[in-house]
Amino acid sequence: MTSFRTPGTGTEAAVRGQILLVEDDPDLALFATHVLTRRGRFAVTHTPDPATALALAAAGSYHLVFADLDLPVMSGLELIAALRRQAPRLPVVLLVPAAPRACPTAALRASRPDGILAKPVPAAELLAAATSLIGDDQADGEPVGSGG
Repeated sequence: MTSFRTPGTGTEAAVRGQILLVEDDPDLALFATHVLTRRGRFAVTHTPDPATALALAAAGSYHLVFADLDLPVMSGLELIAALRRQAPRLPVVLLVPAAPRACPTAALRASRPDGILAKPVPAAELLAAATSLIGDDQADGEPVGSGG
């Protein structure tokens, strides 16, 4: 089981699951990483690059992916399609603009994300999505990424 030292306490807390965050906005990535690690006790790997995300998903063991809709080189929808081929059981939550102009609702549904969160994502919604899709006791469970 993976663990990390809780800052300022000197105690170790069990990590609840491994999350891959694919987000090119550095502020949102920092916020999401902070919320998920500090408040949610999840281990987070962040990359702004979809190709790197696919390589990480292939090599690593993740319980969940949070992916931005608007990524460089490849859209979040294309990333989901590639992840579904690589690791069909890996849950993916799509992070979309509050009013997704560039992507019709039908295209979002067709990509079959396990969740959709509108940005800016409140901390409580981010944690609720992670907890719902990973669960409270995943630290002892098998990750569903293709490397696991």
